[in-house]
Amino acid sequence: MLFRGRYQGSSFFELLEVDYPQLRPVLAPPPGGAAPQAPSAPHGTTVLALRFADGVVVAGDRLATEGHRVASRDIQKVFATDSHSLMAIAGAAGPAIEMARMLRIELEHYEKIEGEMLEVEGKANKLAQMVRANLQAAMMGLVVVPLFAGYDVRRRVGRLWKYDVTGGRYEETEFEASGSGGLFARESIKKSWRPGLSREEALRVALQALADAADEDRATGGVDLARGIFPLVSVCTAAGVEEVDTETIARIYREEVESVRGRRPAETR
Repeated sequence: MLFRGRYQGSSFFELLEVDYPQLRPVLAPPPGGAAPQAPSAPHGTTVLALRFADGVVVAGDRLATEGHRVASRDIQKVFATDSHSLMAIAGAAGPAIEMARMLRIELEHYEKIEGEMLEVEGKANKLAQMVRANLQAAMMGLVVVPLFAGYDVRRRVGRLWKYDVTGGRYEETEFEASGSGGLFARESIKKSWRPGLSREEALRVALQALADAADEDRATGGVDLARGIFPLVSVCTAAGVEEVDTETIARIYREEVESVRGRRPAETR
């Protein structure tokens, strides 16, 4: 027999809130008690998103840090949340990855109940709700500051949002970066971004920004040729989400390295 609780809407997240609060995967201090100090946890570092002619590019480095220690060299920071949207995580890795998983379930649940995909701005609002629900955990040090991007099927354009720790969401019309190397990534993108970038140009701008961030921020991972580890890059267009293959990323990286070498004076080579 199908169980029907108090909640009758189409939001999986709100269903957990109302009928199964014990299953909601959001950290919070115990009722009536002081918030405990959060233990040291792995943190994701640098992610970015930028618009181009056909949609959006979302990218992230692969390094996770725990203080001054490397926690993981190949963590995933870019997640497809449905066929036309992506989430990139920065901050406490555990809650951030769980939030990306929950958002995907939330959007799948909505589509099954309503019979249609939620519009991209509604998806951004859903993520804001989850970030806001994590505020108590953020006060303990488990901060999650994601980026969200997707293709607006109705407007036929790529769109992207950044968030603050309180769940505030802010749409950006060009590009954004988050994490410890976010400032350096934004400065890099600012020099190269322009309206109407092609897919290839957008990939070059994104990879160069991650390389610049890794050069300035010790917590941002660069390309690890010895281990064959490259940044994760995904593209979202009218055709849907596509993860860029490693061969393409490696090719663009090598071409950019050769371009930099070619610009150096001969005596410094």
